[in-house]
Amino acid sequence: MGLEAKKQLRLLPGHIILIIWVAFTFIMLAWITAASLSTSPEIMRGEALRFATGLHFENYVRAWSSNNISLFFFNSLLYATCGMVGSVLISAPAAYVLARYVFKGNSFIRSGFVAAMSVPQIMIVLPLFSLTTQAGLSGSKVMLILLYIGMQIPYTTTFLITFFANLSRVYEEAAAIDGCPPMRTFWTIMFPLVQPGIITVGIFNFMGIWNEYFLSLIFASSEKNMSVGPGLKSVLVAMQYTGDWGGLFAAVVIVFLPTLLLFVLLSKTIIGGITTGGIKG
Repeated sequence: MGLEAKKQLRLLPGHIILIIWVAFTFIMLAWITAASLSTSPEIMRGEALRFATGLHFENYVRAWSSNNISLFFFNSLLYATCGMVGSVLISAPAAYVLARYVFKGNSFIRSGFVAAMSVPQIMIVLPLFSLTTQAGLSGSKVMLILLYIGMQIPYTTTFLITFFANLSRVYEEAAAIDGCPPMRTFWTIMFPLVQPGIITVGIFNFMGIWNEYFLSLIFASSEKNMSVGPGLKSVLVAMQYTGDWGGLFAAVVIVFLPTLLLFVLLSKTIIGGITTGGIKG
């Protein structure tokens, strides 16, 4: 047996596990999609994949209009977009300074960002809720956006430090010779150079905020401010009384479709961004 064959044989268990996981995920997604196009009786009888009465696209119309999914959808879109943009605009300059300049406390600040990522949300929710209540911001969209931005800053900054550290100092030296101030050098030269990292961390932040459940559940005091996570929970509770299971699964498809499409369409960019961050040059 050759060396390559032995290598592939050692990787075989991992390949088998990966194939099983992909197959399970595909089957689940296919069943949920089929259920979203079926009637409630067909779903209860386990006949969602048969489409005996045809495809019921009205489930999507009903889920979008009657179950407030459109409201939850646009709330999440607002939170995810603002959180993504805000965290990048704040974290990118911080990461640049930490990666390119040596000063007292640099290592301490970096360690602080890493430590912040390890703190569970449940440990800081009560203090945050108390502070937001005292400030009169509890239950507002602005408060949720600020929370999402703040939650993403440690990870975003730590992620981008590697990208800025890998850039050659020739760019900054050339800009300094031309009389370009440091701030302008950052925004016009260095920031565009880390575009793969910006796109990658932006996608991760968008998906993380879109799928977030706990903060929205605690800080969104009314249904009009809920994101898709708690919103789907309220739809599920309503389904116990209406029995519109086709509409429920249609709502599930509507909710996970944006992040699925985003990941599928930009998967090469994500992988390229992650690998670029690990290349020294």
